[in-house]
Parts: sequence; structure tokens; C-alpha cells
Amino acid sequence: MRLRSGVFASSCLLMEALGVALFLRGFFPVPVRSLSRREVRGDPPAEPAPSGPGTVSNWTKIPPPLFKKVVIVLIDSLRDDFLFGPKGKQFMPYTAQAVEKGTSYSFIAEAKPPTVTMPRIKALMTGSIPGFIDVIMNLNSPALLDDNLIWQAKTSGKRIIFYGDDTWIKLFPKYFVEYDGTTSFFVSDFTEVDNNVTRHLDRVLKREDWDLLILHYLGLDHIGHLTGPNSPLVGLKLSEMDNILKKIHISLISKEEASLPNLLVVCGDHGMSETGSHGGSSEGEVRTPLLFISSAFEKRSDPLTQPELVQQTDLASTLAVGLGLPIPRNSVGKLIWPVVGGKTMREQLRFVHLNGFQLSRLLQENTPAYEKDPGYEHFKIAEKSHGNWIKLYLEGNNSEILLNFGKKVLKQYLEALKTLSSSLSKQVAQYDVYSMLVGAVIIMEVLLLLLLSIPKALSSQAEFEVPLSPPLFSLLFYLMCLVLCAVHVIVCTSAESLCYFCSLSWLTAVGVMMLISVLMCGILSTIARVFENSRLPLKNPVVSSSNWSEIDLLIVTGTLVHVLSLGASSFIEEEHQTWYFLINTLCLVLCQELCRNNFLLKEWDPQHSTTVKQNFDRIGEVSECKNIDILATSNSKLGKTTSSAGFIKGSDKWISLASPWIILICCRLLRSLNQTGVQWAHRPDFGHWLTSSEHKSELSFLAAVSLLMVFFLVQRRCSLVSKIAMALGLLGVYSYRAAIGNVVFPWQHDSQDISNQFTVHLTT
Repeated sequence: MRLRSGVFASSCLLMEALGVALFLRGFFPVPVRSLSRREVRGDPPAEPAPSGPGTVSNWTKIPPPLFKKVVIVLIDSLRDDFLFGPKGKQFMPYTAQAVEKGTSYSFIAEAKPPTVTMPRIKALMTGSIPGFIDVIMNLNSPALLDDNLIWQAKTSGKRIIFYGDDTWIKLFPKYFVEYDGTTSFFVSDFTEVDNNVTRHLDRVLKREDWDLLILHYLGLDHIGHLTGPNSPLVGLKLSEMDNILKKIHISLISKEEASLPNLLVVCGDHGMSETGSHGGSSEGEVRTPLLFISSAFEKRSDPLTQPELVQQTDLASTLAVGLGLPIPRNSVGKLIWPVVGGKTMREQLRFVHLNGFQLSRLLQENTPAYEKDPGYEHFKIAEKSHGNWIKLYLEGNNSEILLNFGKKVLKQYLEALKTLSSSLSKQVAQYDVYSMLVGAVIIMEVLLLLLLSIPKALSSQAEFEVPLSPPLFSLLFYLMCLVLCAVHVIVCTSAESLCYFCSLSWLTAVGVMMLISVLMCGILSTIARVFENSRLPLKNPVVSSSNWSEIDLLIVTGTLVHVLSLGASSFIEEEHQTWYFLINTLCLVLCQELCRNNFLLKEWDPQHSTTVKQNFDRIGEVSECKNIDILATSNSKLGKTTSSAGFIKGSDKWISLASPWIILICCRLLRSLNQTGVQWAHRPDFGHWLTSSEHKSELSFLAAVSLLMVFFLVQRRCSLVSKIAMALGLLGVYSYRAAIGNVVFPWQHDSQDISNQFTVHLTT
């Protein structure tokens, strides 16, 4: 089948898009969602009715709140060891004292990736697990539309005040009766960004016209990005946060009433890696402290050994019960039991029943086979036992048997909540492996077909043969279709979870299977032709008559190895190392081919000369991807040599032979200029040596020489006015760098004083 190059490329692009779409649909699972928040309002479930005739409970309302006022202090990038480790005892003595001996409960909240601020705020307020796809799904809607704690509090008449990161204002517009947002854009500011939050505290804490106060401090996060978690600035910032928590706690205690206590919640949205960044899944990034301080809790008698591990999504359901609000419909979290467990047995059972009912309903709406889920089965057993307990309670039975029976029912509920929450969380993070596999197979087949067709596609011919329907492979095509369809039936009928590719119509699925079979037959036919051509006798023992040269094979092999290396995160972080080795290998192979052409061939083959020239151009393109400039003289010289009919002689020959070695030297210099990646970013390099204050004169000399070379290389074809303008522009570039202290003029001796004066001038 003969196709034009453009038609073939367009067809491959469409098939590649199909494969990528299938892979992404499986890689980004659909979030667990219930009804929209506009459909949430309704009567909460009543207490379980006992089996058989008898008295039925009429408790159908949300339980009353457990706390009068709640203050949430969210410290951005607060790691668990900043509070529970040695730094907490050293820099946060008041908070550490409350953790160890105060009326508090301490936990380590585990966040799910991506550990960045906006998805973490969503997780804290909705109880759901936002994924990477949320960034795409919310491009046109910055406001959070899912059912959340802020919306429930606003609808119930709670008065909410917020100060801090303006991300909250974008997610929850028009919900706060008073707010003042701070931007996280200026990372170098870690003082004023927190002072703009703290300056409101004295005035707000004296007032009584609020129910929920949220404070989001960004200073610690900015320090982490600038200097890392081991910076001395971290200790100073933790001390500042400790004083703020002390002020809030004392104010809440002084204004407590006998009826309802107040609650102070201290948490972090995410942690911080050892380099000060966040967004990944390392232990320092996903583990954050979660502290509840209230006079309603019992004072701790024994010292705290190790805080219990909970999920960050558990906070939404816990605060909802604490504020007397409905639990957000999309929450996958369970109640943090010690915080809400200090009530009567009937109230405790009511709390866990509301949480279990919400989780089981969410499971029903997102899982076809929800009745077989262990968590759902445990919940139904606990609900039935709860109904029997209600019957005994309403009959006036207050014996010890009722209390022990209630503890047993409570234990059943807590076990069901744990299993339900785990099942829903796994469903959010569960990939559609079958759809990903089908998409990956299509992508790899199209890629392999493109690689095998490169010599034909890059030739001067506008058309080339695409072997899609040879008679030899017609039987193989039908066999592959039957096997793939059988596999599809087996996978779709035995899959426990919902699969997107299985939900497609059978006609669409069979079409995809036929496409995979056609591509595989075309690949096998192309490979067979390559082997047939390789068996033909060669006219020249040195120059191969095959369409594939050694550099072609090296480029194809290197590309495949590089693509496979992207399957591991460590290789992605150090991707530049792969490019370094590939470029060095290509340069050495090119040097070997040039030597062979110059010293071994007796008769110059123009066709092979063109191949060498094309290979050299490919090296230049690859080098440009890594900011490696091939000398213009080598390209021009090589162009002259390929146009000649004889050997490369004289200076041109030696320039062409020296060019790969010059490229290797440039690669080595660039590799030493800046250490990058994750593993070696901390190691010293030539760039750090130049930018240090002791070597500013060397940096100034190199900068001046570089600007002069730019001027002399460009000014040849410029007019007098252009030369003057370019000279003034380059002088302005150097003057600007000298003004900010990066370089110095020859007559300047103390450059550090100049940069300090400039910094003082900017701050004033």
C-alpha cells in the first residue's frame, strides 16, 4: 500500500492521539463524586429502626455542636518533626507543652500527592482526595463547587473570618464575613506575609461576632523554598508561630462558657522535602502535624510517645460533627474518634452512624458491586446492632449490659468506617490498568512503525510503501483479532472495578483490536523487509548499501532506551545524564565514521558522503537540545567537502575530524558548569565557583569577553548606526549586572559594599 509522506504522518498522529487519550483516561481516574452541593440539603438519616414492632426513635436531626468557636491555624509546609521532633521542643515550647501534658490530642495527618496548597485545601475542607486531573477540570472554575465544610457552615448561619493565603478567597468566594488575603507570589518575603495575618488577631480575638476563624501562614513555606528545612530561619519562624498559638489559646480559654468549650486546630497543608520543596510523595512532604487543643479534652497524664497516624481527609468529617454540620457528601474520611468521643453512648453511636451512612451512600453511587464491599457489609451489621441497642435504650434499660452492648456496636461502627474509608480512598487512587495498557500498546506500535519508516520517510521520494496488507500475514491478522477480542471479554467480565475501555461499545472495542492487529502486522512485515535487504551482497566492504547506517541504528536505539528510562521517576529526575551519554556516544561514532571515510575509502561514494553530512547535522540538532553549539565553521567546511568528488584534504579534513572532539570538550564544560537534577544538585560546580564573592573578578572577565565576542561576530554585517546601538546595548547589559552586584568594573574594588548599598536602596 503506497502512501504519501504527509498522509502517513497524519495517520500516525491520529492513532498516536487515540493511544494517548486511552492512556490518560486510565491514568487519571474519575474522582469519587456524589451529588452537587445544590442537591445536598435534605433531612439527615434517622437513627436505625429496630427490627420488629416497637418504639421507633424520632431523632432525625444533626446532633448539636460540640464547640462554640473553632480557630484553624494552618501553617504552610509544617512538617511533623517541626512540632513533634527536637525542633518543636526547642522553638515551640508552649505548643510542645500542650502536646505532652495539656488538654489536647495529637496526630500525624498523611496527605496524598500532589502535595501543593490548592489540592490540600480542598482535601481539608471537602474530605475528598483531589488528584492531578483536578488542575485540568477546574481551569474555568476557580471556585470550589463540591460540597465542603465552608459552604455547610455558611448555609447553617455560621460567621466565618479568614486571613492568609488568597487561595482560600478564590476557592470560597463570598463566604467570609471578613477576610484579608496575602499572595504567595513573593517567595523571598517571609516576614510581612505573616505580619499581614497576625495584625488582625488582637482585634478579632476580642470580638464575639464570629464562629469560625481560619488563619493561613505562608512564611515557613517561603523559608523552605529559599533556604531549606535546616535553615536557622526555620527556628525563628517556628518561635513566631508558637507565640501566635499561645496568644490564641489563652484568648479562647479566657472567653469560654460553661455550656460549650472552644477548639484550636493546628495543622499543615503539606510538608517539606529535604531540599525545601514540595509536591511529591516523600515522607517529609506528606506527613504533617494535626493538633486539637480544647478544655473539653482530658488532660494527658502520660507523656506522648508517638502520635497516631490519620488521613488528612479525616479532618472535614471531624470538624463537621464538632460544629454541628452535615458531613460533606464527597468526603472519604472517617471521624477522628478521640476528638468527638467524649459524649454519651447514644450521641457517640449517632456520630458514627452519620459518618457510616455518608460513606456507604458514596460507595453506592460510585461502585457497581457495592454490596460485596467488606466495609458496606460491616456497616449493615453494625446498623442492625445499633437498631437493637436503640430498642433497649428506648425501653428504659440502663443496665451494665446496655453499656457493654453499646461499646460492642461502637467497635463495629469504627471498624466499618475504617474499611469504607480505605475502599473509597483506594478507588480514587486506583488506575484503570487495562485502558492504560491498550493505550500504551497503540502508542508503542505507532512509534515503532515510525522508527522503522524513517529512512523512507526522510528520502526524496514523496511516496513510499507501507506494508499493511501482505498475504503472508493475513492469517496472523485474523488470529490476533480473535485472541485480543477473547482477552477483552475475559478482562471485562472478570474486572471487579469499573473499566473505561470495557464500558465502550463492542463495535468500538473490536475496531481498536483490529487497529492493534493491523499495526502489528505492518511492523512485522517491515522488519522482515529489513532483514531481506540486509542479506543482499555488498559492493563495497566498507560502505554498507543498507538504508540504515550505524548512526541511524544508534539514534533509534538511544531514542528507545531514553523512552524506556522515563518509566522510572529516578531516571526522569536525572534525565540530563542520559542526554550527556547519548551525545558523547554520538560524537565518538561520528568521529569513527569520519576517520573511516578519510583514511580507509579508496573511492569516495557521493551517496555515503551525503549520509555523513546528514548524520553530522543530526548531531547538531541533538546538541542544540542541550544548549551545545556546533561550530559554524565545521558545518560550512563539511558542506564544502561533501560537494567535492574526492577525498577531504588539507585543513578542511582536519577541521572535520576535530569537530566531534571540540563538541565533546564543550559537553564536558557544560556538564561542569551547573549541577542539576536531584542527586547531585548540592555538589559544587563551576557555576557556583564563578558566582561566589571571591571570584567575582573572574566572572566579570568572562562576561566582558563574551560580550566583546558577540559584538565582533555580529558587527561585520551591520551599519555604523547598528554597531553603535549594539555596543551601547551590550554596555548596558554589563552595567546592569554591575549595578546589582553580579560583576564589577575594573575600577571597582569593593563590589560587596556596592551590592549591599543597592539592596538597602531597594528595601527603603
